[in-house]
Amino acid sequence: QVQLQESGGGSVQPGGSLRLSCVASGFTFSGYSMNWVRQAQGKGRGWFASIKAEGRRTKYAEAVKGRFTISQDNAKNTVSLQMNSLKPEDTAMYYCAATTRAVVEGTIEAADFDDWGQGTQVTVSS
Repeated sequence: QVQLQESGGGSVQPGGSLRLSCVASGFTFSGYSMNWVRQAQGKGRGWFASIKAEGRRTKYAEAVKGRFTISQDNAKNTVSLQMNSLKPEDTAMYYCAATTRAVVEGTIEAADFDDWGQGTQVTVSS
């Protein structure tokens, strides 16, 4: 059974940092890219980070470049997201998701992902 589970969300002030984790079970990373997708209240789910090829390749949406870093631990089957310089606009539910499809900003859609975690809330406010 494929299962993804996020953790590490919480509340933080603007400029602060959080580190999220996603533990995967039921499959290996070799056939998939692992991704982070977020959804603000009243909006659709938007992709912003991807990692594949056993961590050798990463992609980021323009909104998070230079602030967020995705990484993976293959032995532990875990994907992490280090978020620095957080902004109020980063407030959203954060999901990890897996896909076998190519991930291209502006093209990738929620329906392209094969599996989803349950999400963890990130709130950035003064």
